[in-house]
Amino acid sequence: MMTNAIEMREPVVSAKNDTEQYFFQLIQTLGDNPLREGLLKTPKRAKKAFEFLTRGYHEDLQEIINGALFSSDANDMVLVKNIELYSLCEHHLLPFFGTCHVAYLPNGKVLGLSKIARIVDHFAKRFQIQENLNQQIAKAIAEITNAAGVGVVIEAKHLCMMMRGVEKQNATMVTTALLGEFRENNQLRHEFLQNIQ
Repeated sequence: MMTNAIEMREPVVSAKNDTEQYFFQLIQTLGDNPLREGLLKTPKRAKKAFEFLTRGYHEDLQEIINGALFSSDANDMVLVKNIELYSLCEHHLLPFFGTCHVAYLPNGKVLGLSKIARIVDHFAKRFQIQENLNQQIAKAIAEITNAAGVGVVIEAKHLCMMMRGVEKQNATMVTTALLGEFRENNQLRHEFLQNIQ
């Protein structure tokens, strides 16, 4: 009897760790042969990719900030917009991606410019839902800077909605987190939202 070309068999060499073994088994369970040439190193590559995409779990936020908090008399809105964002949907482990806009009202301290983007990455690089991601970024910036207010808006496309399920290619999800003056001051909120359009 002829055997199927993708018939499953035990690995010739065992995976180097549990994560690689999980990816090996996933490929096998989904119907392909993890020992064929194209997939032979895929469990190792997938392990490295997922470690990179979820590195936020293993980072220290204080090390990321690295003392880049500076005294300042500035008290007008600081806005960094169009920060590229990539994350993984916690429901399907599929990517979502888009832009993040972050604003804060300094209260004696300003944060190094690149640190705002690094904070966004810190929370994006883990399994997420967009609604929580907004809040985590806003609360971290408020806590680090003691800002009088923080605003965060994320606009993203979700592959879990594009590639499966409802399969809508052009839908964009917009979420907002407003803290302090950005929630209480209508004029400031309007200025922030106008500036990111």
